Amino acid sequence: MLERLQRRLGLQTIPGIFFTSAGIAILFVALAIPFDEQVAGAFGVLTGWVARNLGWFYILSVSSLLIFLFGLAVSRYGSIRLGSDDSRPDYSNLTWFTMLFAAGIGTILMFWGVAEPVSHFASPPFDGVKAGTEQAASDAMTISLYHFGLHTWTIFAMPGLAIGYFAYRHDLPMRISSLFYPILGERIYGPLGWTVDVIAVLGTLFGVATSLGLGTLQLNSGLNYLFGVPTSGLVQVLLIAVIASIAATSVALGLDKGVRRLSQLNIVLALLLILFVAAVGPTVFIAEGMVQSIGDYLDALPWLAFWTETFKETDWQRQWTLFYWAWTISWAPYVGIFIARISRGRTIREFVAGVLFAPTAFTLVWFGVFGLSAIDVESGGLVDLATQVENDPSVAIFAFLEAFPLAEVASALSVVIIVIFFTTSSDSASLVIDMLTRREDQPSLVRQRIFWAAAQGVVAASLLLAGGLDALQNVITSLGLPFCLLLLFMAVSLFRALRADYRGYDVTELVQGRVFPEVEATPTQVKQESDYVS
Repeated sequence: MLERLQRRLGLQTIPGIFFTSAGIAILFVALAIPFDEQVAGAFGVLTGWVARNLGWFYILSVSSLLIFLFGLAVSRYGSIRLGSDDSRPDYSNLTWFTMLFAAGIGTILMFWGVAEPVSHFASPPFDGVKAGTEQAASDAMTISLYHFGLHTWTIFAMPGLAIGYFAYRHDLPMRISSLFYPILGERIYGPLGWTVDVIAVLGTLFGVATSLGLGTLQLNSGLNYLFGVPTSGLVQVLLIAVIASIAATSVALGLDKGVRRLSQLNIVLALLLILFVAAVGPTVFIAEGMVQSIGDYLDALPWLAFWTETFKETDWQRQWTLFYWAWTISWAPYVGIFIARISRGRTIREFVAGVLFAPTAFTLVWFGVFGLSAIDVESGGLVDLATQVENDPSVAIFAFLEAFPLAEVASALSVVIIVIFFTTSSDSASLVIDMLTRREDQPSLVRQRIFWAAAQGVVAASLLLAGGLDALQNVITSLGLPFCLLLLFMAVSLFRALRADYRGYDVTELVQGRVFPEVEATPTQVKQESDYVS
């Protein structure tokens, strides 16, 4: 039936993945719009249950994956390449690093670069720390780096490493299901593999929709500051429609003409904004603070990585750490595939070191410039940032820029950066989702990519109408759990494949825990997928 529907619509997909993912997304929107309060309440209850009973699982999982990646890098497997033994990287180190820190972090840094440090500075989460003190400032920077540093990039690096390994070294399709070949064998081409890919598609869809929703809140605040545009649900839905339209146009143009040019432009604009704040802000304070923040972060990381608020009855960790981990996990398929595509030929050791430390260094600079400057502004009483952030974190960066010369120009530049960041996130995610829902021998149709770009906008609008920021946090915290489980199984599958690889076996010889010396079937045979589809 799905095969006939696909032919009638003129699509090029794996029907079991495409129609299941699209159907669940459509069902969510159909329920969220007329029953917004009930949907918001249901996800609120679900998120509360996850936070109370499985918050420790998120914390333990991400920290364990970080240790796992470090272990791989320093182990005997660290010299294995993402490709054949004689392959070499496609990009120079400088180009690779530039592309890495441009992948997937601009959206969240623009929203939280000022809001998070100021929030923790004004309301410290640790007992015995008074607001506005030196210790509160130090803790605020440490927590921010914890949320956006090594742990965030562990979540991205895990699928990126696994995808690159299985795709380039063993010629498996660049889909999440391929990572489970050592566990599922040829069943990755059937319903079990499709289930894994559906989870990846939905995670990407809702993760990017959450970012689009947050970006819309921030964009609405910027336009209100610059032009007096009212802050309302109607305006936010219209903004989503505009951004989705731009993203659809970009995704129709393709990777080189659309995504690449917008990404290059936005990197330049973001660097200009950083240099502007660093130059007109407290430059020496920023430099000193960044150096100290490195030490504070490394000192606190071992215990902070396993901190679960066991002896406190608060909602802080759900609102911050669990939300971040779930949000980042939902982005993992999208960013992981992007990182894998630019990392062919690198050793596992090079990959882990580069993906974990290069973007973390950029994050340190970003929070050093914006976070430390915001703390300085708040401490000096130039702008009451804490109150504004508490009321609406989306206004943080615009309220912050009021303390500097050329505030309106800088705010206008921020609005442009926000629009492009979310446009590039949306169109890149549309390309990745389309890749996850079709075979490698099938062409990427423009209408399929446009459908996914539009779906992101519609889901984002539904989430905003269902409760704004709280709804975004609740939905993503709940939906991040299935892919968190996939990440753990991914690590097990990768380790099994690496162990067989090191002993001289091919991954096609590793099925259900046994190694077969002779296997005729090649995992890239498209016929296998065609047979399942038929």
